Amino acid sequence: MADQNTARVPTVIADDVHIVYRVYGGAGGRGSATAALNRIIKRTPNAGVREVHAVKGVSFTAYRGQAIGLIGSNGSGKSTLLKAIAGLLPTESGKVYTDGQPSLLGVNAAMMNDLTGERNVILGGLAMGMSREEIRSRYQGIVDFSGINEKGDFITLPMRTYSSGMAARLRFSIAAAKDHDVLMIDEALATGDRSFQKRSEARVRELREEAGTVFLVSHNNRSIRDTCDRVLWLERGELLMDGPTDEVVRAYEKETAR
Repeated sequence: MADQNTARVPTVIADDVHIVYRVYGGAGGRGSATAALNRIIKRTPNAGVREVHAVKGVSFTAYRGQAIGLIGSNGSGKSTLLKAIAGLLPTESGKVYTDGQPSLLGVNAAMMNDLTGERNVILGGLAMGMSREEIRSRYQGIVDFSGINEKGDFITLPMRTYSSGMAARLRFSIAAAKDHDVLMIDEALATGDRSFQKRSEARVRELREEAGTVFLVSHNNRSIRDTCDRVLWLERGELLMDGPTDEVVRAYEKETAR
């Protein structure tokens, strides 16, 4: 656990954040593309627009050395909020301030299916800003951590031959090989057997203790309890509760058990 002085250095500030998705084309169906083109030509682009208010006035401050869980039902705004912190989604209003470079890891993070796992490790490391020398020195550790070679030499095969679980484990292993200012993990720890989850949880604790901040979205409350010291509970885009892990998870479990 980081000391108190380290823990009070802010890394992410969300100030009254609102995020709105706009879905164009009404109910869709046949002819919707033609209808959309006609609206553009007629300069009425707002016709048939449906708005989804995905995040509603969320405010919090995250500190260096914290591991923060995000919980809530499907569609509650957890992943949307992470994308805004990562700079991948604009806010409708409010601001997100970050200290350092946020990195978002999701089980759907892009990798190149026609390339081998080995090539994806190299490209993934380069994309995160690692040098080729750093990648070479950490390469075997990444492969061993992922466990994808336990039943064969899969690292030399194209990614399209991997199961979804193998691909997700490799993505996490690549991202976890680097120390991050702010690392956001979307459901990655839910993938794989208990042995891999334990390795992942231990690595998240190391990243936190190395003065980074970790956000974890998961429906696995055990992973949240084992990994995080603070939890944000979102429902319908609103922040219902922000506090110590046990307190917030207990309240959430009580509510969802009804």
